[in-house]
Amino acid sequence: MSEVLLFHHAQGLTEGVRAFADELRKAGHTVHVPDLYEGRVFGTPAEGVAHAEETGFGTILERGTAAAEGLPAGPVLAGFSLGVLPAQRLAQTRPGAKGALLCHACVPEAEFGGWPPAVPVQIHGMDADPVFTAEGDLDAARALTASAPDAELFLYPGTGHLFADSTLPEYDEEAAVLLTRRAVEFLARVG
Repeated sequence: MSEVLLFHHAQGLTEGVRAFADELRKAGHTVHVPDLYEGRVFGTPAEGVAHAEETGFGTILERGTAAAEGLPAGPVLAGFSLGVLPAQRLAQTRPGAKGALLCHACVPEAEFGGWPPAVPVQIHGMDADPVFTAEGDLDAARALTASAPDAELFLYPGTGHLFADSTLPEYDEEAAVLLTRRAVEFLARVG
């Protein structure tokens, strides 16, 4: 079974992110869910992004790196939206990463120095999500899946950004269940 480090999205460590982690645990995986916001949760994406900007994205990345310290070698790095930043950075730069699970976002692989060929990756997003499709994430995901030997991109019909967080208005149960099933299968394969 896999050891997973899961980073939350811009609204913070919501009960929906915790519920997703619990689904992975039910499948037998060990899941760590650090709180990059030190207990703060925001009611809207705009409030969460404003907090991230105030805190500084560099600080959030460093908190993500600190969360990985002390974990055994070989975790799967996972993130929801903003949480993809530390997850993807660690997947690309931390030796021994077993895989990456990028939900709702993807940054260009060159941001962190290129994708390591031995690290499998799964990317999930909605095909009409304005954040995922218009802000470059979909383009980055397509480029990554074209260049990495073990990369998969899954697009779901809809416009919701954080569609896998069961506590948010854009939650899409059908898509979230499918994402979770695919993530569990991915973790079983790379574990």
